[in-house]
Amino acid sequence: MSRLYSPQQAAELLVGRRKALGLSQAEVAARLGISQNRLSELETRPERLTFDRLLALAGVLGLELALGERKPVEAEGEW
Repeated sequence: MSRLYSPQQAAELLVGRRKALGLSQAEVAARLGISQNRLSELETRPERLTFDRLLALAGVLGLELALGERKPVEAEGEW
C-alpha cells in the first residue's frame, strides 16, 4: 500500500500503474470518457484531479483508495 502526501506522488503512482498495465493514455482516457489530452494534463498537473475523477481513474487502473488515521511522526533521536 502506498501512502500519498502530495498530488505529485499520486500522479507518479497512477502513471506507473497505467504503464505497468500496458495501457496508453488514449485507452485509459476512453474508459474514463475524456480526451487523451485531458488525461495527459491530469497526469502532469495532478493538483487538478477532482476527487470523483481520482476515484474513477483508480478504478480503471484496478486500484482502490483507503483513508485511515495518520500516525504521528516519531521524533528522531538527538544528533
